[in-house]
Amino acid sequence: MTATMPDAAARTTAWPAIPSPLLYLICGFALRLPMFGKPAFQSDEQFYLLVGQRMVEGALPFVDIWDRKPFGLFLLYRGMAALPFDPVQTYQLVGLVFSILTALVIERMARTIAPPAAALASGLAYLLYQPVFNVALGQSPVFYNLPVALAALVVLGAFGRPNTLTLFPRGLLAMLLVGVALQIKYSVVFEGIGFGLLLLASGHRQGWPLPRLALAGLAWAGTALAPTLAVWIGYALLGQGEAFVQANFLSILGRGVDQADAFAQLAKECLALIPFALATLLAPRRLAPRYPQNPVMLTVVRIWALVAVLGFLAFGTWYDHYLGPVLVPLSVLAAPALGRRDSGERWYARLLLGFGLLGALVVPALQIRERGTAEDFETASAAVKRELHGRCLYIYEGDSALYRTTGACIPTRFAYPSHLNAMNEAAALGVDPVAEVGRILASRPGVIVLSESSRPNRPNVATKALIRSALARSYERYEGVVIGTRKFGLYRLRP
Repeated sequence: MTATMPDAAARTTAWPAIPSPLLYLICGFALRLPMFGKPAFQSDEQFYLLVGQRMVEGALPFVDIWDRKPFGLFLLYRGMAALPFDPVQTYQLVGLVFSILTALVIERMARTIAPPAAALASGLAYLLYQPVFNVALGQSPVFYNLPVALAALVVLGAFGRPNTLTLFPRGLLAMLLVGVALQIKYSVVFEGIGFGLLLLASGHRQGWPLPRLALAGLAWAGTALAPTLAVWIGYALLGQGEAFVQANFLSILGRGVDQADAFAQLAKECLALIPFALATLLAPRRLAPRYPQNPVMLTVVRIWALVAVLGFLAFGTWYDHYLGPVLVPLSVLAAPALGRRDSGERWYARLLLGFGLLGALVVPALQIRERGTAEDFETASAAVKRELHGRCLYIYEGDSALYRTTGACIPTRFAYPSHLNAMNEAAALGVDPVAEVGRILASRPGVIVLSESSRPNRPNVATKALIRSALARSYERYEGVVIGTRKFGLYRLRP
C-alpha cells in the first residue's frame, strides 16, 4: 500500500543513472579506502579479530578469552579469521558488504514513504554517517544492522499488505532475524520488543482474538530467544554454563560509567545528529501539505526509531558506535526530506548529505592520525616480538592486536586491556582485577606494554600500582614506540 504522489510532489533530486548497488559500492568503498588495512583503527574491532584468530586455534570465548559480547559475533570473526587472506582487510571488506546490503534494505523501506531517488539518497546517508560515528568497518552494528533492517522490512510488510494467513510466519521470520542479531549484540532486544509489539498490533488490527495473540506472541518471543538459548545450552553441555551467564548477562550489571565522559559524548553526538533531527522532525511539518505519505508506514518506522533511541540511551555509556543501529531508522525517516527539488526545501538534503560527507572525511582522518598506520603497527610488533624469547606478552595498556601480530601467548583470559586497567570494569569481571593482575605478574611475562600517553577513561589505580611495582622490581624499559599520536613503553624481563 503506497501513497500516490502528485506530479509536483514526485519531483526528486536528480541522481546519476546508476544502479543503487553500484552507487553504494563506489561511495562506500571510496569513503572507507583510507581506513582499510589499519590493524589498530578501532580497539573493539582488533579485539574481535584476536578472539576469532584464537578460536581458530581452539580457544573458547568467555572461558579462555573473556568479553561480554555474544558468541555469534566472535563466531563471525572466527569465520573471517579462518579465510586465507589478510585478516584485517578481510573483516573490513566483509563489513563493507554488510553495510552496502543494509543500505539497500534502507532504500527498499524508504520507498514506502518517499519516491525512488529520495529512497536511494537515504541509503547513501547511512553509508555517509557510519564513519561519522566510528561504525564503518567492523564494529558490531555493521553486522547486526542488516538482520535488524531485514526484520523491520518484514514488519513493514505486515502493515503494507495485511494478510491474516501470512502474519504469523512473517512474525516468525522477523523474530528469527532478531534472534540472529541478538547473537551479535544483546542491545538489539529493544528493537526486538518493538517489532514484537508492532506485529501484535497488526494482528489486533486484523481481528485476532486475545488467545491467538498471546500464543503468537509467545512463539515469536521464543523464536527470537532460540539462538541465544542454543548457545547457552551448548556451553552448559561443556560444563561452562556459569561462565557463559556471567559474561553475557551478569557482567553488564557490574560495569560502571564515567558520567562526565558519558555526558560529553552524548552532547557531541546530539550536535552531530542535528541534520537528521531537522530532516525527520522539522521537514515533515513543512513538506506534508504537498507531500502525501503513507501514514501507517511512517508511524511504524517512527516507532522503530524511538525504540532504537531508547536502546541507545538505556546503558548510559553512549559511545559513538552505539548510534550505529539508530542510523538505520533515521535514514529511512529522512527519505522524504531528501527528495525535494524546490529551492526553499533542498537545504534539508544538502545539510544532511553535505554534513555526512564532511564528517565521513574528517572523522576517519583524525582517527588515522591518532591510531596510526599499518607501518607504525608493524614496527611496534617487531619491537615486541624480538624480546619475548618464548614468554607471554602482557598488554596492560595498548592495542590487543599486538597479541595477534606477534603470535604471543596471552597470560590472562582478560586480553582486552581495559578490562583490567579501567575502573569502570572492576566489578564486572567476575574476578578481583587486582588478584588477576597479580597472577599475571607472577607468571613473569616476557614483555609488558604500558601507555605513555593520556588515557580516555578512569584508571584502576590498584592494578596500576601493581604494574608499576613489578616494572621497578623485575623489568627494564628497553624501547618506546609510537603508533599514530600514541606513545607506549616496552618493558622486558630482566635476566
